[in-house]
Amino acid sequence: MSVSVIIPAYNRATLLPFTLDAVLAQVPPPDEVIVVDDGSTDGTGAVAAAYPNRVRCIGIRNSGDLAARNVGLRAARGERVAFCDSDDVWRPGFLAAMDALWQAEPGLHAAYCDFLFLRDDVWSTDSKFAAAPPDFWDGLRMVSPDAGVFDAPVVERLIKFQPLFPSCMVARKETLLALGGWDEGVGRTLGSDFATALLVAGHPPLGIVRRPLVGIRKHDGNFSGDAQAMNLGDAFVLEHVLASRPSLAPLAAPIRASIARRRAEALDIAFARRDFAAVRRIAAQLGAVSGRTRIKRMVAGLPPPLRGAAATVLLGLGSATKQE
Repeated sequence: MSVSVIIPAYNRATLLPFTLDAVLAQVPPPDEVIVVDDGSTDGTGAVAAAYPNRVRCIGIRNSGDLAARNVGLRAARGERVAFCDSDDVWRPGFLAAMDALWQAEPGLHAAYCDFLFLRDDVWSTDSKFAAAPPDFWDGLRMVSPDAGVFDAPVVERLIKFQPLFPSCMVARKETLLALGGWDEGVGRTLGSDFATALLVAGHPPLGIVRRPLVGIRKHDGNFSGDAQAMNLGDAFVLEHVLASRPSLAPLAAPIRASIARRRAEALDIAFARRDFAAVRRIAAQLGAVSGRTRIKRMVAGLPPPLRGAAATVLLGLGSATKQE
C-alpha cells in the first residue's frame, strides 16, 4: 500500500529540515511527502521548496494544525497517510515497522508507535508507553515480538491515559476521511489532537508498535511541556467529545471524572505557581469542591498579603502538589 506523509508546519524554518531529512531517509521511503505551510512568515515554505521533486508544499492561510492536517489528508494520493509534526523526528525504521504491522494485519484502520521526548537533541530514556497504567495493554493481541492489535475499542483507556500522538500515527486514508478527518471542532486548544485519537480509538482494529520510533520535541516554541495547560486542554477536549458524540454517552461518568481530575491537577499547579487568578478561574470550572481544593480556592480569594502568607503555609505542607 502506498504511503503519503503529511507535515503541518507553521514558522518551523529552523526545525523543519530535521523532520524532512528523517522522513526522507526512511526505508522503504514514502511515496510522497506533503508539507502544509500553515501561513508561515519565516520562510518555512522556502525550506520545503528546497527539496525539489521530493516534497510537495501546499500553502494555506493560517488555520491551525488540525485544519492543515486535513488539507494534507484530502490532497494525499497514498492509500495510507502518516503524520509528523514539523518539529518532531522519526527514527530509522518507523515506516518499515508500520509496513510490517500492516502486512501482518491487513485490515488495520490505523496504528501508533511508542515515542521518546527530545530536548536540545538529547533523547529521553523513558518512553511514553512505559508510563501507561499496568492494565492499559491488556487485550493487545501480539502479531510480532514488538507489535500487536487492539480488536476492541480502547476509548475508555484513553480517557484515563493518552499515549497516542499524531507524529506516531499511520492510518488508512479512506477510514480517516470516513470518520471526518481531524476533529476541528476543538479549535486550537492545546492537545486538540486528543479528540481525534479518541475517535480513532473507537474504530478497531487498531495497531500498536511498542518500540519508541519517534522523537517528540520539547522546546521554547511549543507548550506541550506545560502540565497545567495540557490538563486544561485535555479537559476541554473531553467536554467537547462528550457533548458532540452521542456514542460516548455510556462513558459519561468516567469522562466527567477525568475532566474533574485534570482540572484539579491544573489548579494544584497554578496554586504552586502562585497564579491565584488561574486558581479562581479553574475552581469556577470545577464547581463544587471539597478538601484541599476548597482551601486553595478560599486562599486564592483572599486579599494579596493574606493569600501570600496562607499559600506559603500550604505549600510548605506539600499539599499543593497532591491530587484530591
